[in-house]
Amino acid sequence: MVTVEEATHVVLSHLFKPTVTKVDLNDAVGRVLAEAVKADRDFPPFNRVAMDGIAIWYDEWKNGKREFYIEETQGAGQPQKSLKDVQNCMEVMTGAILPEGTDTVIRYEDVSIQGNVATLLVDTIEEGQNIHVQGQDAERNDTLLSPGIILSPAEIALLASVGIIDVPVFSFPRTAIISSGDELIEVTEVPELHQIRRSNTYAIDAAMKMIGWQSTQYHIYDQKDFVIDSLKVIAEDHDVLIVSGGVSKGKFDFIPEALESINVKKLFHQVSQRPGKPFWFGESKKGKIVFALPGNPVSTYMCFYRYILPWIWKSLHVKKEEQYAVLAKDFTFQPKLTYFLQVTIKNEGGRLMAYPDAGGGSGDFANLKNVTGFLELPLEQSIFKAGEVFPYYSFR
Repeated sequence: MVTVEEATHVVLSHLFKPTVTKVDLNDAVGRVLAEAVKADRDFPPFNRVAMDGIAIWYDEWKNGKREFYIEETQGAGQPQKSLKDVQNCMEVMTGAILPEGTDTVIRYEDVSIQGNVATLLVDTIEEGQNIHVQGQDAERNDTLLSPGIILSPAEIALLASVGIIDVPVFSFPRTAIISSGDELIEVTEVPELHQIRRSNTYAIDAAMKMIGWQSTQYHIYDQKDFVIDSLKVIAEDHDVLIVSGGVSKGKFDFIPEALESINVKKLFHQVSQRPGKPFWFGESKKGKIVFALPGNPVSTYMCFYRYILPWIWKSLHVKKEEQYAVLAKDFTFQPKLTYFLQVTIKNEGGRLMAYPDAGGGSGDFANLKNVTGFLELPLEQSIFKAGEVFPYYSFR
């Protein structure tokens, strides 16, 4: 048996090596950028008017001038115009290029316009005010985005601004989610008293889809030869196998033996944690990665967020900061195991407070609807006091 820390180290030492693919800009949100993006011109590409108003030559105001004849208007999207006489001004619109011969913008709220004459209503102005200077945000060839960024709407806007419609992103591994067990039936079927509908594979698939990771679902029954043959075929067509069930010590738990029989090397089996103690992890000679998780729903769910999600982010070169939360109430857990406590997070005065809601054990997946994540309580303790801070894994 390994500790949670040892299991984490092993998992994160056996990463998937992603390839680079391209997706349409409209489909890129949530994906991980694979190549650096550089500015194709200055940001902004010209001296940009930042306020509706008038543009003047500052020295004229400095020399005492307060009334300016309006020559014409510079609108956004129009080619640059030139002020013919520096004693005059030009009306300018937000987003327009600054007219030649002007260097300062005074907003409409600070002027009075009568006919074609603008009179200043303020006593002080600053040279260059209300102008977004060319290259102020970034210069041509500056790196705007680096690989490993999860693309949010903000990054999508930057990609659009530099004309990238085919976005280079890291590929996800071809992944199979496999449920195991004779007691499991399809969602569409009516269960007998001794049967239950499959849910773990749907939960994992949904969690994956939230980050754009697709999978194919399979189900295998508890016959040893069938398990071996099925895993062999599935492994041929996928980079990653996520198995739910069949990894404990029951007479029909054939998954560990079957995996080793198809040349998937066990890297660890059993972790000193609850839930999820029977967790099995291995890698084949061809680099296929296998996460074999306990079949209890909460165990499967927790292991995905504690091990598989960090594994995929690191494989895709995403740097994720650990989250922490403050235990809101005293809690006791006696076994010498790392305990993943189901909690509900509330933001209280800027602190993330974790309220325990342990539920009925690793089979009580109905309780997951009441909570927001897991608080990781270390095996060195058995009494956990309100106010202590622990790692937090969110699934909402």
